[in-house]
Amino acid sequence: MYTAQSFKDKFKTINSVDWTKTQSVMDIIQSVQKDKDCALKSYSSQFDNVDIDELEIPRSELEKAVSSIDDDLRHAMEEAHDNIRRYQSSIKLSDSAGKELFQKVHPLKRVGVYVPGGTAPLLSTVLMTAVLAKVAGVNEIIVTTPPQTDGVHPAILAACHISGVDRVFQVGGAQAIAALAYGTETIPKVDKIVGPGNQYVALAKKLVYGDVGIDSIAGPSEIVIAVDESTNAKWASFDILAQAEHDVEARTFLVSENEAKLQEIYGQVQKGLKKQPRESIIRESLANHHFNILTESRDETIDIINLIAGEHVSIQTNDAADYVDRVTTAGALFIGDYSPEAIGDYIAGPSHVLPTGGTARFSNGLTVNDFLRTNSIIALEKGTFMTMAPGGMRMAEEEKLNAHYDSLASRWEDLK
Repeated sequence: MYTAQSFKDKFKTINSVDWTKTQSVMDIIQSVQKDKDCALKSYSSQFDNVDIDELEIPRSELEKAVSSIDDDLRHAMEEAHDNIRRYQSSIKLSDSAGKELFQKVHPLKRVGVYVPGGTAPLLSTVLMTAVLAKVAGVNEIIVTTPPQTDGVHPAILAACHISGVDRVFQVGGAQAIAALAYGTETIPKVDKIVGPGNQYVALAKKLVYGDVGIDSIAGPSEIVIAVDESTNAKWASFDILAQAEHDVEARTFLVSENEAKLQEIYGQVQKGLKKQPRESIIRESLANHHFNILTESRDETIDIINLIAGEHVSIQTNDAADYVDRVTTAGALFIGDYSPEAIGDYIAGPSHVLPTGGTARFSNGLTVNDFLRTNSIIALEKGTFMTMAPGGMRMAEEEKLNAHYDSLASRWEDLK
């Protein structure tokens, strides 16, 4: 159990970055730049233990995957698709009105989506990224996902088809990020890469940024849950278990002024843990990255929440609505008992691609607007120019940029 102050002292070390893998990731990127498809196939054999003849999965396989999954799963994905599309359409940037000063909005031409492989087929990642790009009007959406011995999971392929993905490649890891950033004989270079991944993927995205756009540098997934005496301990315990089952590095923070409730919920966590198929993953996550934090007041609770700046913040208190305006650093805020983080992972509508590791202090979750770029347009008429020019001339004069001054003054003098 941590007090607010002891947790603040501990928190200083929680988000430290491991740079030891930088050189190995740089070697992979340079190899892909040099040897392209050949390097990708070699790394698939080395890292994924899969020998690949063709990197691209044919469109017919995506269509076949939709019919191979059960009807309930297909309907669930279609419902999620519709909810995501509806939500993102409501916040999409549009051209601004104006005759002399306005903006035009343009979709990116080609986007790459990284979908992790591993033990869980993250079909939701496809929906939570590709649908946004589709709503934005991106010309071409490409997915890369690690190869599997038995082939890419049909649920991922079905999600690609439902989301409107154009091409799918069975390539994973840092090598996939390099391929998307620089292109190979088979995989085209994209304008932006989005989607979560392991430490190697995150570091590769960091290293290629500038040559290509990225959404963020994703760290371990995390949730902050605020509770009080009214909280349903069983429900809150499953929210902790749900977060911890992502990965052994997943982080869970339980915050309350009520010590008895903290202990009750953690007792429920231990009880529920034994029934989970991913028990070993959860157990390691909880052992190393779970924090029970006892605060003295609601103000102190909110202070801790804003300090953590968590990817997911769940408020399960009797005054949950009062937190909305005061929690200012959260990737996504889940208010009340009936808005569990898991509903946001799958089907609510906002994207589950969110800032981690405290980066919610200065960044946002993925939206349709991340797939759009804007041009500011200045189209002044003579009268407006004549009004603005003297101020510009004076500032250019002060900065001693004479050609800037002359550019304005020559027009102003000739027109007055």
